[in-house]
Amino acid sequence: MRAKDTIQAYYDAFNRQDMAAFLDLLDDNVIHDINQGGRQVGKAAFATFMDHMNNCYRERLTDIVIMENADGSRGAAEFVVNGEYLKTDEGLPEANGQTYVLPAGAFFEIRNGKVARISNTYNLNDWIAQVGA
Repeated sequence: MRAKDTIQAYYDAFNRQDMAAFLDLLDDNVIHDINQGGRQVGKAAFATFMDHMNNCYRERLTDIVIMENADGSRGAAEFVVNGEYLKTDEGLPEANGQTYVLPAGAFFEIRNGKVARISNTYNLNDWIAQVGA
């Protein structure tokens, strides 16, 4: 499977909130570079991260544009995050159901049809301003 196909399936599963399908698209040793954060390694760490995110946020991605390199092993996506802040996330402003619309992007490495690395990026200061900190 080429990068573009894997990335499309990844975001389709995310938008359906089908975490089983979403996690199945990850390599067992996936590298996850968190926006303005650390690096996590492994599918289990990614699953824990997603449990936390889905507990604090409800998000749907729109305007997704996917690009890939010539051999289909790397890709990038640009999209808009349409979200609701459900539960206060540690170190961030208090949640009370605020909504936000946030441009974002991600870079991928694909191996054997699975996401081997993903690096997410968005403007945290823009998000904080939108949720009213």
